[in-house]
Amino acid sequence: MTIQNQGARHVAIIMDGNGRWAKKRLLPRVAGHKAGVEAVRTIVRAAGDMGLEALTLYAFSSENWKRPEDEINDLMGLMKRFILSDLDEFAANDVKLKVIGDWRALAPDVVALIDKALERTSGNKRTTLAVALNYGAQDELVRAATAAASEGAITAEAIEAHLDTADMPPLDLLIRTSGEVRLSNFLLWQSAYAELYFTDKLWPDFAPADLQAALDQFARRERRYGGL
Repeated sequence: MTIQNQGARHVAIIMDGNGRWAKKRLLPRVAGHKAGVEAVRTIVRAAGDMGLEALTLYAFSSENWKRPEDEINDLMGLMKRFILSDLDEFAANDVKLKVIGDWRALAPDVVALIDKALERTSGNKRTTLAVALNYGAQDELVRAATAAASEGAITAEAIEAHLDTADMPPLDLLIRTSGEVRLSNFLLWQSAYAELYFTDKLWPDFAPADLQAALDQFARRERRYGGL
């Protein structure tokens, strides 16, 4: 397959369907999350090959704290192992890690691990991988508006300057897997004129060919930003 990307610079993905993937196979939910981590690895590599400047992944929302404690612990453990095992690959492939959301409210050992990963990859430039942790778009907007108000007038430009994604390219394409068709409090401001793409594929089954299909459809769309 020829890898192409016609125009998209920043893609975001709501990675949905790990639990259903596991249920279909009569496996515990943690097996679905582990398979989801493997899909992350594959898609991050593909994003760089496809020339994406930025990829933002919805890993853990502020609402996910409502899940059972065992599942939350499994998710945090998987995230820590992912960072530790893949940090060398990030460095080798010029991937810059970024974390958005209220991630400093996480457990101290998680925060320390993220800080080290951010520092180590801070000079990388090929692709930015932004991971949304303890993230909710409404909370992000409150934080951005509060910061803007502390400096003067609250304008669209002032809010944008204080968004978690302020140093990233504008969002071009938002993908959601598993057949759900809602934004779930993810990048609400950034999605104002982004193209939306929904697929029935469960996240662990989402492959580079599926990302390519989304980019191909993006390339065929006419973006008018409210104009004629």
